[in-house]
Amino acid sequence: MSSSLPHSITSSPPRFAILVAGGSGTRMGAGQPKQFLLLRGEPVLLHTLRRFADPALQLAEIVLVLPADQLETWQYLCRAYAIDIPHTLVTGGATRWASVKAGLQALQPHPQGLVAVHDGVRPLVSPAVIERTYAAAATHAAAAAAVLPKDSVRTLSQHGSSSLNRQRLRLMQTPQTFEIDLLRRAYTMPELPTFTDDATVVDDLCRVQLVEGDYRNLKITTPEDLLLAEALLVNG
Repeated sequence: MSSSLPHSITSSPPRFAILVAGGSGTRMGAGQPKQFLLLRGEPVLLHTLRRFADPALQLAEIVLVLPADQLETWQYLCRAYAIDIPHTLVTGGATRWASVKAGLQALQPHPQGLVAVHDGVRPLVSPAVIERTYAAAATHAAAAAAVLPKDSVRTLSQHGSSSLNRQRLRLMQTPQTFEIDLLRRAYTMPELPTFTDDATVVDDLCRVQLVEGDYRNLKITTPEDLLLAEALLVNG
């Protein structure tokens, strides 16, 4: 399934998104990948896709990256739920890094633009957060959503633990948005164990500008996360 979203012709760089969904759902204990679990009667991944398809964001193309053994399930869900949002379906790799690289390969025909990378299981991301990352990336080349920790944080060492100033810490979210050429250059480097998100992949090439995220932009990992997401959707 491949198509482009409508977008206006302006002087602004074209916008793209790579939605990465490679979870197995082990921690959910649900027997199926968490991106396919139902959230208010629809697959989690559909909610996420719909957020990026918001016409106000003016995306030129959305790339959805799934493991090879999940492609058929998603195609079935597209038929079952009449999902007609244009997107390009891509087979992912063994790691998140490899999957993002596969998503970038699908955008090879586009020499320039801004690309947001987002977790497929963050279905409550707001258009405002998405827009902030695109706007910041247009100015700074690299931007990511993040929030201040709510709890006290301590660091561990062989001598015990010590407190950290949480005002100087941030919890990283997605989307993380970049000039597409910058992200391509970053992904030509070998994969390292220290790559926990796209910001860490880009760090050696460019300083990542942090923008205000949203505590509601949760990543669905456990059954409790799904319950909270249901409640947040009900209450708007």
